[in-house]
Amino acid sequence: MSQITLTFPDGNARDYPAGVTAAEVAESIAPSLAKRAISASLDGSHIDLAWPITASGQIAIHSMKDEAQALELIRHDFAHVMARAVQAIWPDVKVTIGPVRDHGWFYDFDRAEPFTPDDLGAIEGKMKEIINAREPVRTEIWDRDRAIAHYKAANEPFKLELIDRIPEGQDLRMYWHGDWQDLCRGPHLQNTGQLPADAFKLTHIAGAYWLGDATRPMLQRIYGVAFRNRDDLKAHMTMLEEAAKRDHRKLGREMDLYHMQEEAPGQVFWHPNGWNIYTTLQDYMRRKQRADGYVEVNTPQVVSRKLWEESGHWENYQENMFIVEVDEEHAKTKTINALKPMNCPCHVQIFNHGLKSYRDLPLRMAEFGSCNRYEPSGALHGIMRVRGFTQDDAHIFCTEDQIEAETKKFIDFLAGIYSDLGFEGWRIKLSTRPEKRIGTEESWDRAEAALGNACKAAGHDYTVFPGEGAFYGPKLEFVLTDAIGRDWQCGTLQVDPNLPERLDAEYVGADGHKHRPIMLHRAVLGSFERFIGILIENSAGKLPFWLAPRQVVVASIVSDADAYVHEVVAALRDRGIRAEADIRNEKINYKVREHSVGRVPAILAIGMKEVEDRTVSLRRLDAQGSRTVTLDQVVADLAAEATPPDLR
Repeated sequence: MSQITLTFPDGNARDYPAGVTAAEVAESIAPSLAKRAISASLDGSHIDLAWPITASGQIAIHSMKDEAQALELIRHDFAHVMARAVQAIWPDVKVTIGPVRDHGWFYDFDRAEPFTPDDLGAIEGKMKEIINAREPVRTEIWDRDRAIAHYKAANEPFKLELIDRIPEGQDLRMYWHGDWQDLCRGPHLQNTGQLPADAFKLTHIAGAYWLGDATRPMLQRIYGVAFRNRDDLKAHMTMLEEAAKRDHRKLGREMDLYHMQEEAPGQVFWHPNGWNIYTTLQDYMRRKQRADGYVEVNTPQVVSRKLWEESGHWENYQENMFIVEVDEEHAKTKTINALKPMNCPCHVQIFNHGLKSYRDLPLRMAEFGSCNRYEPSGALHGIMRVRGFTQDDAHIFCTEDQIEAETKKFIDFLAGIYSDLGFEGWRIKLSTRPEKRIGTEESWDRAEAALGNACKAAGHDYTVFPGEGAFYGPKLEFVLTDAIGRDWQCGTLQVDPNLPERLDAEYVGADGHKHRPIMLHRAVLGSFERFIGILIENSAGKLPFWLAPRQVVVASIVSDADAYVHEVVAALRDRGIRAEADIRNEKINYKVREHSVGRVPAILAIGMKEVEDRTVSLRRLDAQGSRTVTLDQVVADLAAEATPPDLR
């Protein structure tokens, strides 16, 4: 039998017969390791302990202490155990797919009757029975004919369609959890008893089209979460409770920021309060961009199909575009246009207008570009996921040699903005060349090195995600962590030599010849709509004073104080503070409660004593009690707080 060599993380290597399993490798090292082992990594790929290893490589044995691998297995096995439990309770239910996601998994089922919240409890109970039985998990490779015959006999049409989608020659792997079988690529645990029975929860039910296609059957999706232990589950459920309190849709109503309605799905109706946030944030971004050397442009909303064909978007992105057909006067056929889904092709048109020299580079071109993209109605989510949105979009036209310096400059720019907006915790992902790509290996080497070097020069670590770059260039993604530990990918920087080539962008180099520029697509916020939603949830609606839509309410305690209330409001407004009067015939405690629900950061209560002393009683949001401050002092203090951070 042929031999293979397996190298361990400590650098030691051992020879084994080809076909050895990771379980056998673990046993050869120490029985205690074999007992703890749950899976292995071979050359970076996560593998099952039962899979035969046929070639030499780098191997690592994993236990439950290895969080990433353990959670992948736990959540994957829970998906199978849940599907088994569902079919045990309702044998007529058809199974489809059940991938791992976020903090858990989901599985889609075809069932005539809708699942109910009460059903989730019954399913959880059955799942615990399966776990407690400690039934073995095993796997086999089947040929296509055998798999098809099996699923025909079992009357599982969705599995048959999945088999049809698997390329010829690719292994069809089957897994059994006890006597329940599923088509699955793996890996999995060794028995159901390895699952933590007290560390999972079925959370909710939703509808989902088969394979995400609205023309296909509507299925029922059951979601679950799982962790390595009960404490982690409890912490996650607490986080979900806190997230529900912070939901921007709930706070949007309480703060009267915006609304959505069915006559304009996925479009935002901004109310005055919400528009205050929007314009204040946009004004801040405009000043920051100007200070960093950007020129601001504005491009059309409706653009001819011709440009989208030239840019490649018509071929690759048409299903997400809103098409506009126009009967032009005297034209034999309708003119076909599209609402722009992104700004980049239009920015190239501005670059191409007039001759550009190497002395003009880098050219940093920014636009608060209004875009429209079709999103399925089921994917829409408040202002976080919409069809109409505005990007803080910019494109840096530069030479290849300028990529590193411009990327470093952008990271510094982004870091300052995130800090101003209250996000100190964020990380960088570097996505590198995919298998299918254009360009030479040398050009990819240079571009990837430039992005990595720029991160280091800016003082930030990064994590490499191999193969996740675009087909034309690598990219950086900037991921924020909010106040309750959730991650939000917002900022991006994408290297693109492709679009300038497609749209014939050129500049005259120092050698007198024409050259193609590199485009760096970059954004800090992503879209204003989504980022404002993130800001609201991160702060639980208690936005920084300079961003708060209603900064101060001056409330009368008695009607005789009304004139002084208006004087105070006028003094605040003269200093640029968003202040309003509340002289309703209501008790002061009622007014304070109401404006606190609206997340007004400062309430100034005015009674006759304040009128006589020319003072105010200052109450801060969530603070205990109030304090008396002179009018001049409170105006000066609040004016300082109301000043945006870039103007202080």
